[in-house]
Amino acid sequence: MESESEKQKTPPSKELTSTSSKPTNSVLPHQTPRLRDHYLIGRKLGQGQFGTTYLCTEKRTGLQYACKSIPKRRLLCKEDYDDVWREIQIMHHLSEHPNVVRIEGTYEDSVFVHLVMELCEGGELFDRIVAKGHYSERQAAQLIKTIVEVVEACHSLGVMHRDLKPENFLFENADEDAKLKAIDFGLSVFYQPGQYFCDVVGSPYYVAPEVLCKHYGPEIDVWSAGIILYILLSGVPPFWGETEMGVFRQILRGKLDFNSEPWPSISDSAKDLIRKMLDRNPIGRLTAHQVLCHPWIVDDTVAPDKPLDSAVLSRLKQFCAMNKLKKMALRVIAERLSEEEIGGLKELFKMIDTDNSGTITFEELKVGLKRVGSELMESEIKSLMDAADIDNSGTIDYGEFLAATLHMDKMKREENLIAAFSYFDKDGSGFITIDELQQACRDFGLGDVHLDEMIREIDQDNDGRIDYGEFAAMMRKGEAGVGGRTLRGNLNFNLADAFGVNITPPDATTSDTN
Repeated sequence: MESESEKQKTPPSKELTSTSSKPTNSVLPHQTPRLRDHYLIGRKLGQGQFGTTYLCTEKRTGLQYACKSIPKRRLLCKEDYDDVWREIQIMHHLSEHPNVVRIEGTYEDSVFVHLVMELCEGGELFDRIVAKGHYSERQAAQLIKTIVEVVEACHSLGVMHRDLKPENFLFENADEDAKLKAIDFGLSVFYQPGQYFCDVVGSPYYVAPEVLCKHYGPEIDVWSAGIILYILLSGVPPFWGETEMGVFRQILRGKLDFNSEPWPSISDSAKDLIRKMLDRNPIGRLTAHQVLCHPWIVDDTVAPDKPLDSAVLSRLKQFCAMNKLKKMALRVIAERLSEEEIGGLKELFKMIDTDNSGTITFEELKVGLKRVGSELMESEIKSLMDAADIDNSGTIDYGEFLAATLHMDKMKREENLIAAFSYFDKDGSGFITIDELQQACRDFGLGDVHLDEMIREIDQDNDGRIDYGEFAAMMRKGEAGVGGRTLRGNLNFNLADAFGVNITPPDATTSDTN
């Protein structure tokens, strides 16, 4: 979401994204038929932070599509309605690109806004590589070329993606030569050259340093693509931390590791490209077009075709699966906290819940934060509300409030780990089996997850199961779970205070905005 300061310098293209004649409780500028008159709604395909995606079948043709349904009860002000309208416009704006998911139609009723889109059932980017079992630098170059071509198309049309990550790229189908497609533009915005943004958005591992400095332009998309490339070639992210703040500290100050395995066997050209994509100075960073002109991308003989070390695939499998397992485990823990873990959060909840209803509304959150000295803008408070409202009810209940405010260290305490372990150990056998993990993934709407390699990494005694000791060791080892969460502002996010870093944003008049 945009900050108040951004609204004052909104470009003409942005102004077109809202329609003044539109009713305030409507996203679309016109009435639509009922979705269910034209489509049969099927199984849940996935749960995002802002909506749920279902399989749907067109009654007239029998063709299958994906339908993203966004509950309107989460749209609390005109800005929220404009955000959804902008996402729809951007998808139409980009839908002629062969590597962008095609939007088929939009429907709106009193409860939901529905986006009917092309169905991509070939799996996520990393999952496809893991399932394939082997790939080379040359194949990685082809994948990153496709991703950066999408970035170049976005920038040439005045769109900044702002949330590039592997989960937002799906293969069209299961075919070997299936197209890779960008699927999610929920955080994308229109921009003009020279315009800068200050709201903190993105996903922790992939977010550019200037986003954390709250002063950025389209160069952030190239940074995120560079992070994806580093992971493709090594199986791990370049900037790693035990917590979200630890990851941010590394993004701001950490050094790229090209000494550990497998980097000594990776071509110098690949490392040169990564360095130039991950230049912390956005002015010196390559543009999308310059990435596409780099020899490692252009020349088939520069990126070797020999298979990458099997350790890379093993790491990548673990990275993908651990992200998803930890994400599930942390959600379980947040709902099963003991009283002694809660500390003063119960009293804080009661103070904000002024009508004693047991839930916090947006207005109560706004007043409560102001009372404790917060100077957050309304859009930032709404971002917090969105992040905390796990069940999309439009309010924050007590459990959601705890999950949103509890420190990560408390998540790893013994009693909480035991509760999370018990959730996955459905039959109470004292072990988590791969079948139980697969069922949990389905329950959480995560789809097919390749867990076999991750089981082997955690299963220290090689009995094919995870006991409690192995589970606890996995939860305490590296915070892989922070990678998949999308940021939309942060309650206590002050880099100078947190890290002792002096942040000086680049001069807006000299930055290269492509």
